[in-house]
Amino acid sequence: MGQQQILFIIVGVIIIGIAITVGISIVSAQTVATNRDAIINDLNHLSSYAYQYRLRLRSMGGGQGDYTAFAIPPKMTVNEDGTYSVAAADVNTLSLAAVSTENASNTIRVVLGSEGKITAWTFGGDFE
Repeated sequence: MGQQQILFIIVGVIIIGIAITVGISIVSAQTVATNRDAIINDLNHLSSYAYQYRLRLRSMGGGQGDYTAFAIPPKMTVNEDGTYSVAAADVNTLSLAAVSTENASNTIRVVLGSEGKITAWTFGGDFE
């Protein structure tokens, strides 16, 4: 009877250990997904802001048909989700890059076209 009880205790400890490991893994994956979704939301907002800049006349602080002089406003470059920057800009396209504050290897890059639509998403790190 004693050996059977020890066996049950060992099996119970193993099952509890596996359950804790799976729980930690699920929470970690959820944290990454939440951060990725927040950065995607921020990039969508920045893309909309950039397109409004492109449409605005130069006399009103806009680009008058191009993205070349677009700069992200200082208050929008960093938040609790990530750091945002203009990776490249020309007349018809704008490339925005985001680096996660959770893990610097987690990145997202988008390309905004002349019609204000995001044409390419590139994910790096755990965001892939």
